[in-house]
Amino acid sequence: MSSRFGIRDSGFAGAMRAGSLRSAKSRIPNPESRPPGFTLIELLVALTVFSIMSALAYGGLNSIAHTRAELARQEDAFRDLMRAVDVLDRDLREAVARPVRGNFGQQLPAFAGAADHLELTRLGFANPQAEPRSNLERVLYELDAGSLKRGRFAVLDRAPTTAPTVVDLKVKTEDFRLRYLDSANRWLDAWPPPQTTDITLLPRAVQWRLRTPNDGEIEGTVELVSAWPAAAADAAAAGVQPVPIPPVPSTR
Repeated sequence: MSSRFGIRDSGFAGAMRAGSLRSAKSRIPNPESRPPGFTLIELLVALTVFSIMSALAYGGLNSIAHTRAELARQEDAFRDLMRAVDVLDRDLREAVARPVRGNFGQQLPAFAGAADHLELTRLGFANPQAEPRSNLERVLYELDAGSLKRGRFAVLDRAPTTAPTVVDLKVKTEDFRLRYLDSANRWLDAWPPPQTTDITLLPRAVQWRLRTPNDGEIEGTVELVSAWPAAAADAAAAGVQPVPIPPVPSTR
């Protein structure tokens, strides 16, 4: 090839052009020749995906933990409620016609109840060590500060300084209501009835109603052993087993 001036190109110019092409090609990165590892963009993408998955997993585990804790709390509250109901029913079923003396020597009925609290004498005060004391116990139930509480007196006939030992039954209660069934099958809001002077009189049945914030309204009716013989109550008070009443002989 000739130039404008009629001078033939030498091989040097061709070699220079070929070298320039090789240098340009060498500056283009070759994926196959890249060293092993991750680029910064790949690392950022992986960290972002990992952070999102970790946040989702933590949210799910946190929700499960809260749900489990709430279920355990509700289970404990329901167990406390059933225990309180069992204790109340047991005390009512074991009521006996044993009046007591108050702090100032006044006679108190064997069973004294209002619409929102009650006090009674019950049989079955356990005495496993055969101590010289009565097997009867004076107990009370009342609603105080939004919780159902049970109190017990250490003695039946009180001294001026005698006070009950009150135990919280751990039942959150919005309302506690009581009714008493008399011998004429009438439900009364207080006991003893106002027209009677018999302080040993027991109701035929007691209906209680609890309204709780979690379990709603719960009610029950307990039939009392109203015909407890006075001798049986006196014998139990003295810690002596009463003589059983002999059965009526058959006429056959």
